Amino acid sequence: MVTVDELFAIDSLLNEEERAIRDTVRAFAAERLRPHIAEWFEAGTFPARELAPELGKLGLLGMHLEGYGCAGTSATAYGLACMELEAVDSGVRSMVSVQGSLAMTAIHKYGSEQQKQQWLPGMAAGQLLGCFGLTEPDFGSNPGGMRTRARREGDDWILDGSKMWITNGSVADVAIIWAQSREGERDTIRGFVVPTDTPGFSAREMHRKLSLRASVTAELSLDGVRLPADALLPEARGLAAPLGCLSEARFGIVFGALGAARDCLTATIDYTRTREVFDKPLAGYQLTQAKLANMALELGKGQLLALHLGRLKDRNEIRAEQISAGKLNSTREAIAIARECRTILGANGITLEYPVLRHANNLESVLTYEGTAEVHQLVLGEALTGSKAFR
Repeated sequence: MVTVDELFAIDSLLNEEERAIRDTVRAFAAERLRPHIAEWFEAGTFPARELAPELGKLGLLGMHLEGYGCAGTSATAYGLACMELEAVDSGVRSMVSVQGSLAMTAIHKYGSEQQKQQWLPGMAAGQLLGCFGLTEPDFGSNPGGMRTRARREGDDWILDGSKMWITNGSVADVAIIWAQSREGERDTIRGFVVPTDTPGFSAREMHRKLSLRASVTAELSLDGVRLPADALLPEARGLAAPLGCLSEARFGIVFGALGAARDCLTATIDYTRTREVFDKPLAGYQLTQAKLANMALELGKGQLLALHLGRLKDRNEIRAEQISAGKLNSTREAIAIARECRTILGANGITLEYPVLRHANNLESVLTYEGTAEVHQLVLGEALTGSKAFR
């Protein structure tokens, strides 16, 4: 028997450092995360603050960033780490992604030197947690329509508004908040570094979720939040700034979603070898083997595309629409694999004894956040035709 990685000779495409990082994260996930993930999912809890220092010690928080205590690894290595984390649960990868690719990247890319020195070392170590406040209750795919406002009052900024579906929101020490600000005759989007103990800032954890249950999700409220002038991210102006951070997060999803798919397929193959139906193992039936072969093929193709995109990113040659292609492909195929695996496991597939329906439920969110599948289809459509079709 061979694994999907062996079938596509994935290891031959990785260098020694990349394999070492992947194996280290895989071992940590197996020992520290996997034994508890079903319990966390069922309870709708996730020990983010407890796990953050451990993830920081491994160098996984902001691992692709340079300096300020960050590991400075390759983009491909970061992607492989995301794959191993999401093989346990999408909620784990989401926490790491929001911390590193959204909150830390915003400060690293658009912040002042003072902001970088103040926040990034503690965030890289997992001593401080961050969140990223872009999405609002009425503005998901169209973030440019946000209603959160920032206005000047003397040397200070005053923020009012709300944000929705914010990972890490209720446990964060710092929030990156995006708001409309009047400059001259028109509005533009600006970013702010907001300590979460600032008066007027509050976060309410969201419950009763059917997806990403092992993840902290919150609604943020900003009611007259007063910030000093140096809370502004000086290099962030316009919607391109938050979208640049989202592009970093999407890249992690390209790899991460395939980790969830791989875990589903691995568990299902193991199940078919021991589950007997009509006096022989389920693995011995042609229909079962056809399903497994098709899923392995899509998973392998997805991994090859992800690695290709990783190499492009490491050479600073990647384009936004290429990340969209990867995110669309990985999430779409991963959720299809999870659902197909559930059919093979039958009734056992709906229990937390097996990971497939948990992954499938999580992937419903992963398919939607950081740009819905439909948005990424339109990104590719515009790239292919030169015509925008968002409106």
